[in-house]
Amino acid sequence: MKDDGEYPEVEGPTPIARVHNHYLYLRDVEGLVDRSTSSEDSASRVKRYVNSWVKKQLLIDEAATKINFNEAEIERKILDYRYSLMGYEYQSYYINQHLNKNITDDEILEYYEQNLDNFPLKQNVIRGKFIKVPIEAPKINQVKNWIKSVKPEDLENLREYCLTYATMYSLEDSVWLNFDEIIKNTPLAELPNKVDFLKKTRYTEFGDEESLFFLKIDEYKISDNISPLDVVRDQIKNILINKRKVELARNLKEDVYEKAKKNNEFEIYN
Repeated sequence: MKDDGEYPEVEGPTPIARVHNHYLYLRDVEGLVDRSTSSEDSASRVKRYVNSWVKKQLLIDEAATKINFNEAEIERKILDYRYSLMGYEYQSYYINQHLNKNITDDEILEYYEQNLDNFPLKQNVIRGKFIKVPIEAPKINQVKNWIKSVKPEDLENLREYCLTYATMYSLEDSVWLNFDEIIKNTPLAELPNKVDFLKKTRYTEFGDEESLFFLKIDEYKISDNISPLDVVRDQIKNILINKRKVELARNLKEDVYEKAKKNNEFEIYN
């Protein structure tokens, strides 16, 4: 918007916007776009920035006429923001350069055992096997035998069968599974008491109009107990990595401070 007020002649680079006696120069928008950006997108991005700058500067000038600001406090806040912005960027760079993301099983186990109360189980989980096949699938009696067997050859036969006929299956009996997810869209989803079912059932087979289901339960855990380690393993790994990030950030601050102190790079006056 044009302002008819009297303002001093502008020396140096040609400005691209003005609010009262504040100017925005072309050099101020360098870096907003890169060479891979089309000229149309570049112009649009610069235009949005300029409009935003104008609105912000108008608000600042309006505020300055209405409020008696504490300039020292403003400067402190600017310094805090500058520290937050630049310090965060360097801290992130430093952490990415030095972070070791390799977490051992022993570290995970140690943290788990020391913080058991932090890992309440939020759902019923089971270890076992689950198979869903079309109702017309062949060799049903063999499936019943294979799923109960512990022989390696029977497990291999079951895998091959599931690859050919099953519409859903889980045969990794060392993995904890969410029981509600397993029985979703099956007749068992309507169980009135799932906890009682888990306590009493080790093997069951059932069906609906389209499918047959086979469920073998080797072990179960009820919600509100302590989560099995395998259920929270990834969560613990992320916790330990984040702890390392915090430690790296803390050490970075201390190292920079001690180095500057050793080299007499700062003074604090009484």
